[in-house]
Parts: sequence; C-alpha cells; structure tokens
Amino acid sequence: MDQKVLRQREAKCVQESPPGCTARCPVHVDVRGMAKAVRKEDYTAGFALFHRMIPFPGIISRICDQPCRQGCKRNEIDEPIFIRALEQACVDNNSTIPNVLLPPAKKQKVAIVGAGLSGLTVAVELGRKGYQLVIFEATDRLGGSIWGIPAEQLPREVIHADFFILGKFPFTLHYTTRIVALHSIYDDFDAIYLGTGAGQIPAADFGLALDEDGRIEVDAVSLATSDSKVFAGGSLRRAYGDSSPIASVADGKIAAISIDRLFQKASLTANRENEGPFDTLLYTNIKGIEPEPMVLPAHSGGYTREEAGREANRCLLCECLECVKACEYLAHYRGYPKRYVREVYNNLSIVMGIHHANKMINSCSLCGLCEEICPGNLNMGEVCQQARQMMVEKGKMPPSAHDFALRDMRFSSSEKFALTRHQPGYAASELVFYPGCQLAASSPQYVQQMYKFLCERLDGGVGLMLGCCGAPASWAGQEGLFEETMQSLENNWRVLGSPRIIAGCPTCYSLFNQHLPDRPAESLWTLLERIGLPEPARLQDTPQTLAIHDSCTTRYDTALQGSVRTLLGQLGYSWEELPFNREQTNCCGYGGLMLYANKEVAHKVIDRRIKESELDYLAYCAMCRDNFAGQGKRTYHLLDLIWGNGQEELAAQTGPGYSERQDNRAKLKQTLLREVWGEEVEAMPATVKVTVPQAVLAVMEERQILVEDVAKVIEHAEGTGSKLRHGENGHYIAYFQPASVTYWVEYSPQGDGFVVHNAYCHRLEITG
Repeated sequence: MDQKVLRQREAKCVQESPPGCTARCPVHVDVRGMAKAVRKEDYTAGFALFHRMIPFPGIISRICDQPCRQGCKRNEIDEPIFIRALEQACVDNNSTIPNVLLPPAKKQKVAIVGAGLSGLTVAVELGRKGYQLVIFEATDRLGGSIWGIPAEQLPREVIHADFFILGKFPFTLHYTTRIVALHSIYDDFDAIYLGTGAGQIPAADFGLALDEDGRIEVDAVSLATSDSKVFAGGSLRRAYGDSSPIASVADGKIAAISIDRLFQKASLTANRENEGPFDTLLYTNIKGIEPEPMVLPAHSGGYTREEAGREANRCLLCECLECVKACEYLAHYRGYPKRYVREVYNNLSIVMGIHHANKMINSCSLCGLCEEICPGNLNMGEVCQQARQMMVEKGKMPPSAHDFALRDMRFSSSEKFALTRHQPGYAASELVFYPGCQLAASSPQYVQQMYKFLCERLDGGVGLMLGCCGAPASWAGQEGLFEETMQSLENNWRVLGSPRIIAGCPTCYSLFNQHLPDRPAESLWTLLERIGLPEPARLQDTPQTLAIHDSCTTRYDTALQGSVRTLLGQLGYSWEELPFNREQTNCCGYGGLMLYANKEVAHKVIDRRIKESELDYLAYCAMCRDNFAGQGKRTYHLLDLIWGNGQEELAAQTGPGYSERQDNRAKLKQTLLREVWGEEVEAMPATVKVTVPQAVLAVMEERQILVEDVAKVIEHAEGTGSKLRHGENGHYIAYFQPASVTYWVEYSPQGDGFVVHNAYCHRLEITG
C-alpha cells in the first residue's frame, strides 16, 4: 500500500471536508464549532473560533453579508442558520482580550495603500509575522467605507474597540496621504498592497496592466498584479463588489500569504486551491430532520443568550460519519475511515517496534457495508484485508490472531471431514452439492436430508463434496493457504467431471463466484425456487411474520435474496425487512474472523443487529443463525422451516460449541459414507478419555479451547511427566504448545480417564 494508493483511498472519505457554511465563507470561519460552543454557552470558545479567522470580529459580526448561509444544509429543509447573529452573540458575550505576541522584526518593508478592511487585514496578518509596515490612508481615519454604515447597525464604539488591536503592532501610519502614482513609493518597499477602494484613484494611474473593464488585472489565486511585487484587493477587484466586507477581509488574508511567500521565495500559487469560497465534498444526511423556523432576535441589538442557544440548536453540526453510524466496528475505535487508513498505513510502515493497529486491522468483518453507504465508496474491508496480507507476507502478523479459525479450517479440509463422491450408481456428476463446513457443523442432519432430496429430484447424478472453501484463510490474509485450499477444491471438483456446484453456504457461493468465475456455481436457494421444495415442506397452519437477515457475503445477489423471500412465502410465512437489508445488510459478527480477533466488537455487532426487530429472525447462513441465537435472539435457519417444519423450539436452540461443531462434521462424514455409500468407516483412534463438566466447557468456549486441545495437553503431560501437582487439592497442572498457542489445563485422574477442572491459553512462548 504505497503513498499514492493511500492518498486515493483517503480522498474517498469526506468526513474531514468542512461543512458547507465554512466552505462558502471566504475566510472559512468554523461555524459548526462556534454553534457547538453557543449550545454550551461557552462564548469564550465561540469568540476564539471566530476571532481566529476574523481580525475585526465586532465589525464583521454586524455587517457581514453572510455568503456562508448559501452553503448551510438547512437550505434543503427550511431556512439557513442566522450565522451573523450567532457571531455577534459570541462577540457580545465574550469577556476575554486576545493576546498579541510579536515575533522578532524582519527586514522586509511593505507599503499598504488604503486603510479599509482589506488593507488593515493585510497589516494585521503581516504584522503578526514581524514585517515592517507603512500604511498610507487618504482620509483622516481607519476603516474606509465602513463609516458610511448607520450607527444603529454598526455602533462606533464597536469600530474603535476592534481597531484597538492595531495599536499593538509597530505600524507607521500616514493619514491624509493620497498615493497617486506607484513610482513615488516603489523603490522604498519590498512589496506593495493596493486596497484603495473602488473609484478612489483611477486604476490607470498606478501604471499596472488593466483588464477589459479598466480595473487592475489581478491574479485570482494570489492577487498579484502585472508587477511582481505589487498586489491588489478589496473593491479594486472585479470579482468582489463594494458590498462584501467579508470578501475584503479574505482579500487581505490572501494578499498577506502571497507577500509572505514572495519574501520566502516560494510559489505564489501552489497548494492554494481551497482559499476563498469553494463547494465542499462533505455529505450530511438530513433524512428525518424536521423543519424549524429561524430564531429572530426580539430586539435590534442582537440575540439574547437564550435566543442564541435556540438558533445554535437548529445547526445540524454537519458531518458525514454515515459508515460509522452503521458499523459497530468503525464506531468502536472512535474515529472514521480517513483516520483509520492513515493508522493502517503507519502500522505497515513500522520496521521495528509495536504494531499498535494490528487488532484494529484484524477486527474488521470485511463485509463491505461501509462502501455501500459511503458517499465516496471507501471500503475499509479492502484496506484491512490488504493490510493483513501484507503483514502476513512480512512476517509481522502474529499467527495467534487467527490461529483458532485456521486450525478449524484445516480440520474441515482434512480427512476427518473432507469428502468427494459421485452419487451412488453414477460414474459422473451433472451437479455437486457443496453444503459448506459451517452448515455441516451446525445442522448435519439437514445436509443429509437435502442431499437425499437433490439426488431424488435431479437427473444426471448429484455428487457431494464436503470441505472448507478457504474463507478463513482469505480473511486472515493467508493468501498462500487460501490458494492451496482453492486448488485442492478445484482438483476434487475436476475429479467429479467439473459439474455445476450447488452451494448451501452463502460464503462458499460468493467465494466460488469471485475466485472461480469459470466454475459454474448456484445457490441452493435459487435452485430450490426453480425445482420446488421437498414434499415435507408444507404451508404454515398459523401464519407468522419473520424478519429476514441477509448474508453480507451475498450483499449484491438480488436473485438469491429474491429466492429466499419467494421460498419463505411458499412456506406460508410473511416477512419484514430489517432497517439494514439486502445490499445494505449488516454482518453477523463472524465475517472476516471478527469473532475470533475481537469478541467485544463482534458481540456489539450481534447485539445491535438482533435488536432491530422484535420478530423472530430468518437467516440462510448457519453462522448468522447460530451467532444470533447464541446471544438470545430467536432465529430460524431457512432449512429449519423446510426440514423442521418451523418447530418453535428450533428458533431458540443455541448452536453447538466449537468442539461439538468438529464432532458434527466428522460424524456427518462417517454417517454419509456408511448410509449412502455403504462403506465401513474406521473409528478415529482415541487419545485420552476426558470428561469436561458443563461449567468448564462454557469457559473453554469463551476462550476458544477445544476438548481435543485439552486432551492433547493431558496426553503430553501423562506421556512425558511434564506436569505439576497442586499441593492442596491434588490436581495436576500442565501445558502444551501444539502450534502457535500454549494451552494450560488443570485436571485430575478419574476412573480410566481424566476430569478437567480448568483450562486457559495464551500466546507466550515458554523457554528454558
């Protein structure tokens, strides 16, 4: 993930783009931050935000023409926020006096011709940088045209209070001094700013290039004129008229930056795209926002504190965060994708030291909901999966992060479960049923029943393949292992004569279509819609409405989603769509190995999903069904309605534990070989006989420890004598590290076997 790719992905996230009001403001006042401060009645903070961008806050807060309101999101609902009135409230209720810290004086001298708002802004901005400044003003006072504004709107004491700051800078002021020709001062200064106001002096008198309207020709970005050291702004500029005080302030700021760059011998135009007004990329969802009229001040003097608070509460505090609102993973780390992408990149760049973002990278479900919701289509799943792959390639990803899931995958790909057979009596297969390892682990009886049905209903031979599609390896960033698994699967598929695959698992179906596009695959659900349901599947006597949870791995498969709903209707059920459904469905917490990498986040994901409806849920993925039921949500698998006739107790049953899931797979293979193909199956050689009380088994489930793991520890301890005896209760304590994880077991002999009292695991390596 190089810098270019990083920047491209970062740019898709618009969260750091400014609100429309700030973008349309020529000086980019933080209106959102100011509104937040007013809500809290923290007028000191509100004033600080305003004054940071505005050198004369009292004046501007009373006469600003508010181009910012054009960008207010409330324009799409009712009326824009009365921003100027909020600014005035911050000024009027502020009691602090800003400090002015002067840097050491610089040698460059700048002439400012005209002491209106633009010229005085140049003076303040360059004065803060220590440049020597001389101001030439044709009248006997500062401020230019603002003195023509009625005192009722702009009290004179406000003007004097704002101009008090000018006394803190070492300016040289020349009142009643009209500069009629540049050559009179040109040689005495390193730069000159012209802010005389429109019509004060004929533009031609300055000897600069003029535009077609007879105004001084000014570069729109830098305000530079045809003379390299002369700049012009304010009412001299064609782009702004006399009636925009905030535009004059903006010109002063832009010119000050240009003059400073001139002295620094830097480009006058580079990286200045967003100076001045622009259109923001920020997306803000206004769905459900009720219209609310603008608060008008009861008196001409401005808002009371109560009025200001009410108007500030109308502000939408615009931000995007659409993906964060929808995804518990993104919300958990208290940031947003642009920030996360940077953290991922920094994590990948670390050569020596701790990779702090590893857990964040491994916690994503890779489901793609963020891309579907994001206005810029940023997919954090792609970022995280690529990061996992790179970390694995560099040897920087701790193997323990996904060790349990990968070991379970290897079990499903081993001789204990994997199986490839033609239908009995056939030497070729027109179709092959691939139920997937999780359906076989959760409901092995449905695999048997469905395979029998398919063999009876379909012609040409229906083969059977048991195994794992390699999804855990892909999710873990183990591309080599994933490709190896896929290659093995393809080899077995070719042994059957390359038949069309019927996938019973949405994840398997999705992976086949992504990675084996020339290998025809169909979902079990679209097949059943086409060929009809099994005979035992009858209409419900008592109509029931279920809430459908769509599998995230088939987010964009409208045909599959439609088939599920059609089948549900054929079974006599009605359904309700969850708030996040079909292409915007949520993950169940299993995808991307989230459940193994970060249980806390996974449980948040599950908990949020199961609270979206009071109805019983319907899932067509075994892991989705078991995850929801495991946290107390009544959930049916679609096969529960087909083969279990929707028995009430099926929705409440929790899924099998990790050890039982592996046992179910192994027993399913043995049963099928014996009952379908008539093959005698040798019993698996037993290790040690282990008894695990239910309470201990629950602890092992939480810690992702299999009964097989415990048996290996005890077998190793008893075979080598590497064990400790507890002096008080006589229990033995032993450890064993078969791969990346070290397992500890507390046990004692019982009859011809052993009873387990406790077990835990860790990722430390014990030496010596």
